[in-house]
Amino acid sequence: MHYISWTILVVVGLFLALHFAWRYASRRWSLPCPTLLSWAVDGPLVDAVAGTDLTLDRMGLRPGMTVVEIGPGPGRLLLRAAVRVLPGGKAIGVEIQQGMIDKLRRKLLRDDPGNVEMIRADATQQVLPIQSADLVFLCTVLGEIPDRIAALRNCFEALKPGGRLSVTENIFDPHYQSRSKVRQLTEQVGFESESLDGNWRMYTANFRKPGARETQG
Repeated sequence: MHYISWTILVVVGLFLALHFAWRYASRRWSLPCPTLLSWAVDGPLVDAVAGTDLTLDRMGLRPGMTVVEIGPGPGRLLLRAAVRVLPGGKAIGVEIQQGMIDKLRRKLLRDDPGNVEMIRADATQQVLPIQSADLVFLCTVLGEIPDRIAALRNCFEALKPGGRLSVTENIFDPHYQSRSKVRQLTEQVGFESESLDGNWRMYTANFRKPGARETQG
C-alpha cells in the first residue's frame, strides 16, 4: 500500500513538472503539443476534464455544415464534429504535425464516418478554398500559433459570409488565451462577437463573419 502511494505521488509529480515546464516554455515560444504527448489531449479522461461534448454543443454544429478544425491533433473533437454534421456535411482538419495526422488516420481505420478530410499545413498557409466553410474552430490551439493574426485572417477568408469562428480556451492549457485577448485578435481581422459560454476555467467564444446568415452545405 505504501509503495502504491509513492508511485501515485511520483506520477503526479512528473505530470506537474511536465505541465509547468511546458507552461514556462510556452511563454518564450509558440509550440504545438508534441505528438509524443498526444495522450495528454485525447482519451476518456480528457473527454471528462475538457468537456468534449459540451464544447461541441457550444459551437452550434448542424447537419450539412462544412466545418474546419485548426490543429485537431489526434482528432478528439474533429471526429465527433464529423458525426454531428451528417448527413451531407464535411469535417476538415488542418494539422501541422504528420505524427498527429497518422494517429487520427489510425482512428479512422477503426471508425470512419466517411466525411473527414485531413490537410497537412501551417495555420497561416492558405490551404482552404475561399468562402467554403460554415464553421472554423480552434480548441486550446490559438496560443500555439506564432502569427495569430495571419491564422485568423485565413479563417476569416475560408468562412462563408455569416459563417462562425469558435475559439475554446482552458486555463490549464500552457498556451491559454484570455477572453479579452481573443476578442481583440478576432476583431482586428474583422470578426464580430456573437456569444460567450463558460467560466473562468474554460470558455467558448463564438464570432461571426459579417454578411448573410450562415448556410448549410
